Amino acid sequence: MSTLAGTGALVRLILRRDRVRLALWIAAIVVVTVASAAALAKLFPTPESRALFAAGITGNQTFVALIGPLFDATTIGGLIAWRLGGFGAVVVALVSLLTVVRHTRAEEEAGRRELLGSAAVGRHAALAAALLVTGGADLLVAVLVAAGLIACGLPAAGAIAMGLSFALAGWTFAAIAAVAAQLFETARAASGIAGAMLGAAYLARAVGDAEGGSWLSWVSPIGWAQRVRPFAGEQWWVCAFAATVAAALATAAQTLSARRDLGAGIVRPRPGRATASRWLGGPFGLAWRLQRGALLGWTIGFAVVGAALGSVAESIADLLNSSPRIRVLVATLGGQGAVVDAYFTAVFGILGLVASGYGIQATLRLRSEEEDARAEPVLAASVSRLRWATSHLVFAALGPAIALAAAGVTAGFVHGAPDDVPRLAATAMVQLPAVWVLVGIALALFGAAPRFARASWGALAGCIVLGQLGQPLQFPSWAMSLSPFTHLPRPGSGGVEAAPLLLLLATASAFTLAGLLALRRRDLATA
Repeated sequence: MSTLAGTGALVRLILRRDRVRLALWIAAIVVVTVASAAALAKLFPTPESRALFAAGITGNQTFVALIGPLFDATTIGGLIAWRLGGFGAVVVALVSLLTVVRHTRAEEEAGRRELLGSAAVGRHAALAAALLVTGGADLLVAVLVAAGLIACGLPAAGAIAMGLSFALAGWTFAAIAAVAAQLFETARAASGIAGAMLGAAYLARAVGDAEGGSWLSWVSPIGWAQRVRPFAGEQWWVCAFAATVAAALATAAQTLSARRDLGAGIVRPRPGRATASRWLGGPFGLAWRLQRGALLGWTIGFAVVGAALGSVAESIADLLNSSPRIRVLVATLGGQGAVVDAYFTAVFGILGLVASGYGIQATLRLRSEEEDARAEPVLAASVSRLRWATSHLVFAALGPAIALAAAGVTAGFVHGAPDDVPRLAATAMVQLPAVWVLVGIALALFGAAPRFARASWGALAGCIVLGQLGQPLQFPSWAMSLSPFTHLPRPGSGGVEAAPLLLLLATASAFTLAGLLALRRRDLATA
């Protein structure tokens, strides 16, 4: 029997299982890209306005490190490639690596791959199917992004190059995830290593670009995506180079797959302790054991980002004062008042959205435990469903608070003034009520409709779209009010109103209570 036998059937199975998930993230990336192009066309309608913008950006290493090099500011295409080129590549790469791990190592860990292997399915069929579906989805993103940008009146060559830059980042990190899935025995370890590689690639790109495009930019797949240079003299050979690297990594993953047993990894896991810790005697200790790695990683990441944001505050202030257009751009992100306060309010608003991702992830750990039949043994003991759910909910609520506080504290320390630490920490923590609303939505879906619990990621995606594009595209007020983040007070505007915070807290509490009550009334569901 061929090692690829049954690949087509597994492709159809993956498409069947992920049809909603794939459709949502593809649509989100395409809509954000096309809508951003329309928004930038409104913000910078004339060559003079774009030239003023470029004058503030060119030579500013802070913006180059955070976003990437601006190759051409004379056209809307050049601006959209600068603004979303690196961001889009990171998002497509992240979704791609998670998809590959989900349909390779996670399937083995759950025991479903062994069941499929008892049928007429080749050894490498699962890996090939995961890469084919992920690569096909990335290619569809490229086609739709190119078509959308062409429909906006942008040049076809640049639009195609931008779409391909997204797909190339996705293909590369899909292959990296495939290699990681062969090396490690757990899906969590495989996705963690692949995610760390993505973070390292972004950091290498940032440092390399800040140094004027050094060799570090060329060792990063994110750097390759930006070096395709959409709308700025496209470099098609970079596409061929990145595709070759992705193919080589996919081949390496297939070779490693042939050298290991089903369920095992090339890297042997470290043996655990002979006896369990006393902390594992209750649901909170177990939740701590399961959540501590993610909490530590998110906190460190937020602390590093906060330090970076604090270090560039003054240069941002100078840039905003010199360019009215950029001041308007920051205002659309939520900033008001003094330019530095507007800057911190805007960037902490974005961090609040990111922190919501951690809160949703921690909440959905409940669904993972239920699906993998690990919740049932816990609940079979003297542990109520409310205690079990609350043990994870503590991390979903306090985790974002710790991460945001870390970002505010490090930003204050690096920014320089002693009184900046509590002020910026408070600015960051103001995001929490909105974060908790999304956590409450995730818990309500888990309790009432567990099969649709992961639709809570769609709520976060909606908040991102409303927050980043709502004002530039002049969305109606009723649509803007759907996002809890639009109801947050702005600390930089001279005080914080308690009423909006209390309303958001009440909303979050209502969703949470509804989820807990629904959980008590339903059966456990593994599918």
